[in-house]
Amino acid sequence: MKKFWSILLIMCSPFAISAQQRSLTDSVQYRVEMQATLSSGDHAPLWLNANKYGLSSLKTTNGYVRGAIERKLSADDGRKWGIGYGADVAVATGFTSTLVVQQAYVEGRWLKGTLTVGAKEYPMELKNQALSSGSQTLGINARPVPQVRLALPEYWTIPGTNNWLALKGHIAYGKTTDDGWQKDFVAPQNRYTEGTLYHSKAGYLKIGPGNFTAELGLEMACQFGGTSHLFENGVEKVYDNDGGLKAFKNAFIPGGTDATDGNFKNAEGNQLGSWVARFSYDQPTWNLAVYADQFFEDNSMMFHVNKSGDKYFWYDFKDWLLGAELKLKDNAWLNNIVVEYLYTKYQAGPVYHDKTSHVGYQISGRDNYYNHHLYTGWQHWGQVMGNPLYVSPLYNADGHIEVEHNRFVAWHLGFSGSPIQQLNYRVLASWQKSYGSYYYLPVNPMENVSCMAEADYMLKDGWSIKGAVAADFGKLRGDNFGFHLSIVKTGLIK
Repeated sequence: MKKFWSILLIMCSPFAISAQQRSLTDSVQYRVEMQATLSSGDHAPLWLNANKYGLSSLKTTNGYVRGAIERKLSADDGRKWGIGYGADVAVATGFTSTLVVQQAYVEGRWLKGTLTVGAKEYPMELKNQALSSGSQTLGINARPVPQVRLALPEYWTIPGTNNWLALKGHIAYGKTTDDGWQKDFVAPQNRYTEGTLYHSKAGYLKIGPGNFTAELGLEMACQFGGTSHLFENGVEKVYDNDGGLKAFKNAFIPGGTDATDGNFKNAEGNQLGSWVARFSYDQPTWNLAVYADQFFEDNSMMFHVNKSGDKYFWYDFKDWLLGAELKLKDNAWLNNIVVEYLYTKYQAGPVYHDKTSHVGYQISGRDNYYNHHLYTGWQHWGQVMGNPLYVSPLYNADGHIEVEHNRFVAWHLGFSGSPIQQLNYRVLASWQKSYGSYYYLPVNPMENVSCMAEADYMLKDGWSIKGAVAADFGKLRGDNFGFHLSIVKTGLIK
């Protein structure tokens, strides 16, 4: 009898293992975190606040308790399909809201394609997550936007190319969640929006299977729909923007026109994007990469040419984020170095002129990066959704939801290492000189230096402790000094 049960157990074990593998409650990870930030000055220093997916604050004293569970799609690796989900909630003090639902999503995978519904933190593409100053279009500086996202998240090799060509990308539509914050933050008779819809898309092509690879891509985004509240000569004007199927099409393929355009037509919504590229050379002990991110707000800087009548206007290639990254594979003390240069002063030039009956040519300049005449610009909950060196609206003491400093020159340095197995560190330092914007001109250019040193020590049983000290110096963000401390516990729910 004992032998019978042993044989039966052996026969049934593959089905038991299969059933266990297909359980949606296996491989669920948890994370609990407590963080506190203390600062002196007008604000928390830049690098204690920036590039944290908006789960941060400019208040000099702030903190949160955070809990999250996640089942990654990788739990179903080896099968044609996969299921993932996550929930990430924080209770905060000194933030734009006390209860923060940072992430809440479900997603499915079939072969290489994924469909995600909800709010999820997505990493930057073609840049170092920890050391870069940030992407100019699809950054990691603001809270995630709830969306429906269809993606090819990992490179898929195109058949018949002998592994020389591979593609990845995504298409997403969503809706912003900061209506209440806008009403609380904005000063009387300053514009705000409600129910703004969101669209993003990106495609990347990878060339080369060997030591040298090239990655080329296009990232685009749009804010559209919703209701805009504008004030003209003290009188409020409300515009109900189109949110129908035609508006979704115009967000995907820029077209249409806004309610406030009048005789001077522009593409519907706040359209923006970046051309991105990364070139890497890999060796056994090191890897060197150079990359570029060229931002644009309209056709003039997207294609660098504008045709008006029988005239062509050519635009310079001045505005760039240019970077280099060196990985030292055998050097634990210093294993990664990133250097970046940003120039955003040009913005298609200082002249804008619409075509009229008297002047038959249109000159498209003064692009006013991250701002828009109808929407509150490329921001969510007061934080820019791109690179945080563009000064976020949260810094504005006058209650304007606007990026007032978008014309600047900056240098950024980041490096990291792991002196011992349990210890990781990173250092960030940025210098920036701002010229305001074409519509906001400070009396003199405003400079700023921001730096941070951070260390993360892994303890036993999934515990870790992280500490950082940071400072700002200069007129742009003020003289600020602060530190933060976080304690984290991670593990697997059995």
